[in-house]
Amino acid sequence: MRAEQKLIPRINAPMVDKNDSLAREIDEELRREKFEKLWEQYGTYILIAAGAIVLAVGGYQFYDQRKKSIAAENGARYEEAVKLVEQSKTDDAQKALTEIISSGHAGYASLAQLQLAGIHLKANRPKDALAVFEALATSPSADADIKTFALLQAASLRLGEADFTELQNRLKPVAEGTTAWRFQALELLGTAAFKAGKFDEARAQLTPLLADQETPRATMDRIQLILSSIAAAETGKTPAAPAAPAPAAPQTPAKETTPSDAGKPAAGGQ
Repeated sequence: MRAEQKLIPRINAPMVDKNDSLAREIDEELRREKFEKLWEQYGTYILIAAGAIVLAVGGYQFYDQRKKSIAAENGARYEEAVKLVEQSKTDDAQKALTEIISSGHAGYASLAQLQLAGIHLKANRPKDALAVFEALATSPSADADIKTFALLQAASLRLGEADFTELQNRLKPVAEGTTAWRFQALELLGTAAFKAGKFDEARAQLTPLLADQETPRATMDRIQLILSSIAAAETGKTPAAPAAPAPAAPQTPAKETTPSDAGKPAAGGQ
């Protein structure tokens, strides 16, 4: 009896395996039929979607390579224009810079505008330089630091002609900011107030800079001269008028967005 019981699993085992195999074949056949029906209904759309993905990836890679190629080309054009400036070939340099401004990469176009403004300043054409700076300061595609630098340069050029309200409107957003440009903006505001005879306003703008450890040394020296001039004016003396400050660009390593390189032609660095 025990021997017969032991044989039962062995007799039934092949039957179970055979049933499992049949079940798997039926299941696979059902899946195959289901897949074929789905493919008949949606196969064309799947192929279109796959093709669209391939085209999108290929298009992006082409665009990326093209963008890099254009940037390299504009970089070479800008370097050639700078060489013309350094060689004092003013007419050729101005023509090359103008072409970059009108058709070049946004970063190099901004740098070209600063170089062009420098040429105008060197040639004693402040109005032309002012027009370039103001256009750059409002450019939607220019780097934020370069736009601020251009705004400060424009305000510096307007310092002797514009009234205090105009300069305040120009400089207040930068003066109230937290960037390194605030020192130059506050100095310009204080100088404008001093020139307008608004001595209390000048003190309010300039005195806090003397207590700020981040204020550049050259800026502090000019502020002390202005405050001394205010004190002398109030006591009836006639001191020498302080020179109008000109903003200096910060030192940054990136060539495309370096205001310091672009600002070299501008007068009156710190």
